[in-house]
Amino acid sequence: MPSLSPAIAEIRLAVRTALVSLPEGSTLIVALSGGADSLALAAATAFEARARGMQVASVTIDHGLQDGSADAAAAATAKAEALGIRALIERVQVRHDADGPEAAARGARYAALRRIAAEERAAAVLLGHTLDDQAETVLLGLARGAGAASLQGMAPDRVDDDGLIWLRPMLGVRRETTRALCAASDLVPWDDPHNLEDRFARIRVRDRVLPVLETELGPGIAEALARTAAQLREDTEAFDEMIRETIEDIVEHAEAGISVSVAALAANPAALRNRIIRLVAHSEFGASLTRTQTLEVARLVTDWSGQGPIDLPGCSAKRQGGQIVFTARG
Repeated sequence: MPSLSPAIAEIRLAVRTALVSLPEGSTLIVALSGGADSLALAAATAFEARARGMQVASVTIDHGLQDGSADAAAAATAKAEALGIRALIERVQVRHDADGPEAAARGARYAALRRIAAEERAAAVLLGHTLDDQAETVLLGLARGAGAASLQGMAPDRVDDDGLIWLRPMLGVRRETTRALCAASDLVPWDDPHNLEDRFARIRVRDRVLPVLETELGPGIAEALARTAAQLREDTEAFDEMIRETIEDIVEHAEAGISVSVAALAANPAALRNRIIRLVAHSEFGASLTRTQTLEVARLVTDWSGQGPIDLPGCSAKRQGGQIVFTARG
């Protein structure tokens, strides 16, 4: 009996570990572009799901952003069907926004995956991001100065507001391993032409920045960045739990909004105070505050000189007596 390819064994184990918390018989959605990463994920998921009585469907999103996208989507679904997976194609319309075409395409893609998962009553959506993707995400977050939240990279699992689970089983797997699985399984991946275009920041990080870091600082840079993301995520989860406990004691509901004790905010260190402000704005109004906005609200506590209300996304904040009051903007 031929031995199992190490690449196949590694990725199957990663998927098996990710699926262990899901009930037997669950329906799974695999996001399939046809590239090596998603194709390797689909192959491993098809194998592991059979042993657990799970149903698997692949969803290939055709963004319509390049010539031949429909043919590429059809080729991806044919490969999924050859693996014994029910394959779906979804065409989406990408409306470019201020954050650029990548963000717009990502938003359209995730919205489509979420809708199809609901229609299929799926327990989870599996995404093919690898350790290399994680390292690139951390570097991009560092370059943008977006703070600790962005340096956490992508979560291996998360549950959205509708209870849908998003899984990234391969965040510990190198990109070269997914290609090795495809080669060992006689699967021919599609190479996205966009992955050759250095107008995208992520591609420049992949093709230029990471190789230079590996050359100048030694091998293992990608693994180190991924470890950093995991450690920051652990710290943040613990920190957030502390904040939730603190908020229960210092937050009160106010007319048309919510209020936070000035004295309690002042008694906390700046890092905790700022996180409380961000969490209150996000949980109550869905607002994501920039650092500048957060510091302006904090000044109502630490540098009060009678300044008026501060306009924030979807809400405003003002000091009223011994409270910072957040109210919805009309």
